[in-house]
Amino acid sequence: MGELQSALDALSAGDVRERGAREQLDGIRELLEARNRIDAQLARRVRAAELQQAADDDGVASMRSWLRGHGRLSPGAASRLVRSGRALDHLPALAAAFAAGAVTAEQVAVVAPAVTEERRTAALRQGLDLAELDQLFAAVAASRDIQQLARVVQHYLARLDPDGPEPDPTEDRGLTLSRFSDGTVALRGQLDATGGEKLQAALESIVQADRPKGDRRTRAQQLADALVQLADNQLAAGNLPLLRTVKPSVVVTVRGTDLLDPTTGPATATGAFGSLLSAAKARQLACDGSIVPVLLDERGLPLDVGRTKRVVPPHIRKAVELRDESCVFAGCGAPKHWCDVHHLIHWIFGGETSLENSALLCERHHTKVHHGFRVERDPGGRWRTYRPDGTEIIIGTSLLV
Repeated sequence: MGELQSALDALSAGDVRERGAREQLDGIRELLEARNRIDAQLARRVRAAELQQAADDDGVASMRSWLRGHGRLSPGAASRLVRSGRALDHLPALAAAFAAGAVTAEQVAVVAPAVTEERRTAALRQGLDLAELDQLFAAVAASRDIQQLARVVQHYLARLDPDGPEPDPTEDRGLTLSRFSDGTVALRGQLDATGGEKLQAALESIVQADRPKGDRRTRAQQLADALVQLADNQLAAGNLPLLRTVKPSVVVTVRGTDLLDPTTGPATATGAFGSLLSAAKARQLACDGSIVPVLLDERGLPLDVGRTKRVVPPHIRKAVELRDESCVFAGCGAPKHWCDVHHLIHWIFGGETSLENSALLCERHHTKVHHGFRVERDPGGRWRTYRPDGTEIIIGTSLLV
């Protein structure tokens, strides 16, 4: 690994913009091949770590979760890497081509669904030779573009079980909500045909019911407004499932002075999921909502409730959410609406139900800290996590300073 780091340092030292066009393209080709080889070793290491249950050493449930928290990968990227590592166990020819740099990680991810346990069993039942299949996939991946490889894989899967049961529609569903710095939320995803029909029917009913004269909104704006209205309707109906023991609602935290200030007051209010809102928007929401005053101490934090209550009341939970934002266990970051409020000093041992004695932990890590792991805040307010043997779990940091 030291030699690899030295080679990368040497590559970074030169000014690539001084090179000619042919040299640029040849260099890019070589770097792509090198990246493929590194990706192959990464998939190999991840698979070995998964078999060893190595993630548990850092208090994490799986390699997928470890890659998200410690490797800072997106959920999709972490899942693809784990699936690819598993698939390569059964595709030695493809693994060899990958290790040689002739195949990309993206191509391996395309092939991986063909060798799940269920599909390997189906192939053996039909007398198919998995070694020949491996050679075919490796040859196509090394010589054709990814679209052609995908068609080969899909053709194989379709013929593997042509008369099988209708696939589970939920397998084709996915939705990602990404939040930008200004609080704007971007939606990206896909639905199966049935789910798509249901959503379109719901949105279209709202769009067609609200067509005022002179409406100059685009079709995209109409559908976006309809989706927000659909959420409004469901929240107002009051029949949604409880969210961490609390009725789901739009919660905005803002100081009383800012709420009453007639100016816009940008970024003075905070939404429950982390959005920064102006005081003007908070006032707009308050027109159709409830205002719950909370008594604060001299530091601007909600007062604790001492020993009178074991269960954390809503105003203390809100304060913990505002401070911690997500699960504080090293490498986790699970969103606050997945989390419990943990007593750092257990209530049964004299710990108070207060902000200072609380930490936000997801269900898994709440269990971990009750079975040997430990979280604590240092004097600077930073959360630290320790294994049962007393060693600290350290998240990998950048070498840049």
